[in-house]
Amino acid sequence: MTSVSPVNNFQVDLRGLVDLLSHHLYSSPRVYVRELLQNAVDAVTARHAHEPGAEVRIRLSASAGRVTIEDSGIGLTAAEAHSLLATIGRSSKRGGDGAAELRGLETTRQEFLGQFGIGLLACFVVARQIRVVTRSARDPQAAPVEWLATDDGSYTVRELPHDARPEPGTTVHLEARPGAEEWTEPATVERLARDYGSLLPYAITFDDGLGGAPRPVTDRPAVWDRAFPTPATRRVALAGHCAQLFGFTPLDSIDLDLPVAGVRGVAYVLPEPTSPAHRAGHRVHLKGMLLTDQADNLLPDWAFFVRAVLDTDTLRPTASRENLYDDETLAAVREALGARVRAWLAELAASEPDRLAAFLSVHHLGVKSLARHDAELLGLMLPWLPFETSDGSMSLEEFTAAHPEIHFTRTVEEFRQIAPIAAAHGLGVVNAGYTYDADLLALLPSVRPDLKVTELDASAVTERLDPVPTSVELSLAAFLSTARTRLEPQSCDVVLRAFQPVAVPALYLDDRQARQERDRTAALESADSLWSGILGSLRGSGPRARLVLNHNNPLIRRIAGLPDPTLAGTAVESLYGQALLMSQRPLRPADSTLLNRAFLGLLEWATHSVNTPATPDGPATESRTESQEDEK
Repeated sequence: MTSVSPVNNFQVDLRGLVDLLSHHLYSSPRVYVRELLQNAVDAVTARHAHEPGAEVRIRLSASAGRVTIEDSGIGLTAAEAHSLLATIGRSSKRGGDGAAELRGLETTRQEFLGQFGIGLLACFVVARQIRVVTRSARDPQAAPVEWLATDDGSYTVRELPHDARPEPGTTVHLEARPGAEEWTEPATVERLARDYGSLLPYAITFDDGLGGAPRPVTDRPAVWDRAFPTPATRRVALAGHCAQLFGFTPLDSIDLDLPVAGVRGVAYVLPEPTSPAHRAGHRVHLKGMLLTDQADNLLPDWAFFVRAVLDTDTLRPTASRENLYDDETLAAVREALGARVRAWLAELAASEPDRLAAFLSVHHLGVKSLARHDAELLGLMLPWLPFETSDGSMSLEEFTAAHPEIHFTRTVEEFRQIAPIAAAHGLGVVNAGYTYDADLLALLPSVRPDLKVTELDASAVTERLDPVPTSVELSLAAFLSTARTRLEPQSCDVVLRAFQPVAVPALYLDDRQARQERDRTAALESADSLWSGILGSLRGSGPRARLVLNHNNPLIRRIAGLPDPTLAGTAVESLYGQALLMSQRPLRPADSTLLNRAFLGLLEWATHSVNTPATPDGPATESRTESQEDEK
């Protein structure tokens, strides 16, 4: 005989709960499939704890706005249906009221997926009505039970005839609410089931209701746990898995096996470079159920060149079960996974240099980031890490073979200006303007004590350039005096050298001290009387930035021979501005004023020489005569 209970109300505001779940806790209604799978798997796990030889059956189906899942799990009695299905924070996995039964289930607690007891109520994000037909395996004499709930916040529980469900287990029927039908389409349900449940420990099938045989949802064991005849075959299988999962063919794969931490999986190396600031999304399964595909706190920040997929039974999920809780356990796992990636690099360096070279050609930036904090790895990777040098792109191992003393620039612009001159005069310069390069160069003497590493300064470059004959420099003393006077306000000295390439007329050089002097001067101009005195006392003995004029350049020789000191000074200011622009340094207001003044001065002189008849003493005649003599 069927007994009917009166209508009962949930112990929560169901409408408010659904709004909370769909708009604040869960990122998408898609999670309802996970909740269905989770309840079914946990019910089967509880049944096995109670009855180890029980069959395993989980079948999911969908058609015409309805979704059904059936399991052969532990089932519920009428009292449990009242107590568990409509109450937040309780779960059938916790056993009955008896202490002995609770202790018996405690040994399998870690096998359960659920943590927060939200359970079937989460399915109301897509369902108008939920109907549960269940029969308890703990009490074989108990009648089957129907629990019927609607999204208005009410439910009923009634006992059914014994033949309504002869065997223990549970069947859940969802009826989609208006506007949510798309989430119950068979193709969508099957795709979500595969996405969430492919690694679950029990065989799960899906039936689309079209008459065909049910299709498997699970794909066990995980590809990284399968046996393959050769390592090459395994790499091919993992590459196919990566292409299917992430949409790219990896450069390589790294096993992530931490038995102590209950973690097993694989990291795939990206085939293209990516920004170190990019936070990669990793796939994390919790006891086989997909937790998230956007875990950005799983690996160290420096390991931005891999995408990982793994299964764990120890890491703690957030309340929404859509990400990992960042606690001490995760921090320890993150460090251990980083050590595994580092060990993979060491293995490649020791035994497979070709694969390492292919990896570094794409992801040297990530390895440099790691090597900053690991002297052992820096020594190991040194023969392979590429740097931009005055001799071309090469490893520091190759570069130091020719240059035991290494100079470096802190900016890319400074390097690009000095590199051609340094290469022509045998000066070894490394571009440390890229990310991590300056840090690594500072660490280089710790692994190679025989090397000297210094920041490039103006005097080091000037000393390598060929001096001009003393007689020539004396003959140009008046010109050099004019040039130095003109550039004195810019805190810039002028020197004359002969260097290659000939096409470069002038080279602007400065170093840290010169930049500090410029900053001090700029601060002095805007400081009050007290600070002016203090900053004035800090003034250096003389300007440290240098404009190096190339005597090999025909233009410089012509300018140096100009008899008009005003015109020569204007030309020097133009050379200063041009060299400053070539170095791609930011211009100060004083530099912009000088550049503008020199440009207008040259235009005025050029138009004057064109519009005024040439005379023996005029600028037009002087310019032409000097040019002709130079050509001869």
